[in-house]
Amino acid sequence: MSQQTRFKRSRLKPASFGDRVFDVMNYTLLIVLTLCCLYPLLHILFASVSNPTALMAHKGALLKPLGFTLDGYKLVFKDNSLLIGYRNTIIYVGLGTLVNMIMTIMGAFVLSRRDLYFKNFIMIMITITMFFGGGLIPWFLLMKDIGMYNNLWSMILPTALSTWNIIILRTSFQALPLELEEAATIDGASQANILVRVIIPLSKATLAVIFLYYLVGNWNSWFNAMVLLKDRNLFPLQLLMKEILVANDSTATTIGSAGGVVINSAQSATAFRELVKYCAIVVSTVPILCVYPFLQKYFVKGAFVGSIKG
Repeated sequence: MSQQTRFKRSRLKPASFGDRVFDVMNYTLLIVLTLCCLYPLLHILFASVSNPTALMAHKGALLKPLGFTLDGYKLVFKDNSLLIGYRNTIIYVGLGTLVNMIMTIMGAFVLSRRDLYFKNFIMIMITITMFFGGGLIPWFLLMKDIGMYNNLWSMILPTALSTWNIIILRTSFQALPLELEEAATIDGASQANILVRVIIPLSKATLAVIFLYYLVGNWNSWFNAMVLLKDRNLFPLQLLMKEILVANDSTATTIGSAGGVVINSAQSATAFRELVKYCAIVVSTVPILCVYPFLQKYFVKGAFVGSIKG
């Protein structure tokens, strides 16, 4: 009897009591973890479409919308500062991620060359930057002296390259068969052609992971903007969100008669301010959540390939 036949017969055996107990416990644990991760998102979503007065009076878990209203979203989209922040964030994310990917691909390709002189020394110098820095004040003074203050490029160039991402991508490039490069070289391909036509097409999974890392990082970035930007017309959405959620800055969001919403008292204004917070979170989170389903199939594979060899 072949091993494959024995394996098929073993699969037909009824599960033992211990196996059934394990399955029940495993599924129960996964369901609990899923609910723990999913509930905060549902809470924010339900709160964003709830009646603001009922929301302020509600205590405990929020399992459904308290009434239904889109007044919070009307206020959010009526406020020009949030719309300007949305526009700025899209510009910073688009241009910044493009620069990130170009710099990371070029750096990883050079560091993956087997005949690169002083490669180990260069890698040590690059890796040191992951653990040591000059401090916030020297960094700010440097950025200001080189013109990276209160302009578009101050949100792009200071974070153009991530040491961790370049190490992952370099490892992925090194894992590719050397024979493919040698065959391309024999056919007369230059190093640029090898990168574009051989290495990049074979590293799509890892590149998708790196792209997602940069995209999410740029979308959520607010600290550099807080330090390097002075003009509110350059503020990204996340910095405005920080003012709304953390600093509770009522000037960051219009609370008054807007979009057909009429607020008649200070208590109502407070209720609508809380509603706007939830709506702003939803508005700032939905775009990045829409990206995950398209890159999810590459995520585990790309991170795994980029971390096992090198």
